[in-house]
Amino acid sequence: MITKKEILQLEELLYEAMKSSNTEVLDKLLHADLLFIIPSGQTITKEMDLQTYREGNLKLHELISQTEDLNIIDDMAVITLQMELKGDYNHEPFEAKYKYIRFWKKFPEGIKVVGGSGIAI
Repeated sequence: MITKKEILQLEELLYEAMKSSNTEVLDKLLHADLLFIIPSGQTITKEMDLQTYREGNLKLHELISQTEDLNIIDDMAVITLQMELKGDYNHEPFEAKYKYIRFWKKFPEGIKVVGGSGIAI
């Protein structure tokens, strides 16, 4: 069984990995078959997401999150949140607010993100 506390801790770990471009941690947190819809509408895979961090295309300087809802459904968690992000994307500064939904699922090797979506608000 997954607990809300576990998911909130994993979310914090995810944020820290995103801010520090820690692809080792991101690799462990993201499922191999991840599908995620980014704010542009494009669907990305785990490898595409990791490549963005490896190449330094996305650098986050500030990430402020506010959890809205968190539901546990058997071995899966669904979380909705708002995030304020400041950083650089392809060497262009940005500052924006987004709304995300993320799906975490428990596997024998741990709890991983299997999907989600983000939109600008």
